[in-house]
Amino acid sequence: MKLGTKLIHAGVSPDPSTGAIMTPIFQTSTYVQNAPGDHKGYEYARTQNPTRNALQDALAAIENGKHGLSFGSGLAATDAVLKLLNPGDEVIASNDLYGGTYRIFTKVFQRYGIKFHFVDMQEAKNMAAYITPQTKLVWIETPTNPMLNIIDIAAVAKIAKQHQLLLAVDNTFASPYLQNPLDLGADIVVHSATKYLGGHSDVVHGAIIVKNDELAQQLAFIQNSCGAVPGPQDCFLVLRGLKTLHVRMQRHCENGEGIARFLRGHAKVGKVYWCGFDDHPNHAVAREQMRGFGGMISFTLKNDDIEAAKKVLSNTHLFSLAESLGGVESLIGHPASMTHASIPREERLKNGLTDSLIRLSVGIEDIDDLIADLEKAIG
Repeated sequence: MKLGTKLIHAGVSPDPSTGAIMTPIFQTSTYVQNAPGDHKGYEYARTQNPTRNALQDALAAIENGKHGLSFGSGLAATDAVLKLLNPGDEVIASNDLYGGTYRIFTKVFQRYGIKFHFVDMQEAKNMAAYITPQTKLVWIETPTNPMLNIIDIAAVAKIAKQHQLLLAVDNTFASPYLQNPLDLGADIVVHSATKYLGGHSDVVHGAIIVKNDELAQQLAFIQNSCGAVPGPQDCFLVLRGLKTLHVRMQRHCENGEGIARFLRGHAKVGKVYWCGFDDHPNHAVAREQMRGFGGMISFTLKNDDIEAAKKVLSNTHLFSLAESLGGVESLIGHPASMTHASIPREERLKNGLTDSLIRLSVGIEDIDDLIADLEKAIG
């Protein structure tokens, strides 16, 4: 089954009681049993909910996995993966990460005796020097947030498997439309489904997808025991979003390319970070493991002028100044003070994340209007 068909049909079927084509929102906290232990497969809504089950099945299908698990947010999903670890374990993570991921690593789990190494993994071999007997997990984003670096998932997976390490890939920026990490050797795929999967800026949600049965059982135990589950309304909204992911992503990619090339040709723009350029350091890897280059772009102005950047951030009309990404509307953001403010400045600068960097989530509006909006703001 092709992806576009999967996105519309996977995990869902008409409601048997009414024939409703959309999965109903089962807004209930508990389920009546005929006798103790004699029930219809549902006991308590933290553990199971039919709306959530339908979404979890759909998530597994679109990532070519076997098991999907839904969470109250992307960070709740991240939290669940880290709870597979024990005090004394070590994690190798890519050095360019979403600020919330860096925060939960360093401010929460580091306190419990887990050690994190942040490594530039644009060359997979760079991770080798950090592998110890205590290393248990490798965590990467690709494309990375916000520098749009590309990491070779298959190459990292090969090294991880040689050392019996779990590999988790945050696939939020690419979405399953562009990239399927499990097919490239990853063990765990994580999503902030708030972003492209939901796609309409109206839900906060997280997801994990795996193939391995034992790993799925461990994560399901954590999901149920710790309780960071989404409500049925949120699951319904993500299910709704999945049905149009392929057509939305097509436009995100088209508009993203148009904006990237416009920015690169602008006299007042300095660097443009977009993995679709032929001269992007890992463009060949991106072309190999992705089906397109997405709608995320970062850029700086000439001379890396922070005051000029602030003027751009405050003077767009269609690009709304806001956190998040992946919705149908275009967003503009300032990573240093918004999405990545929790990362110390010296660490940000090491990774190229300057104070004047601007990040765009290019929406699905008419490309001519988006270009005109940026042209006016940049001046």
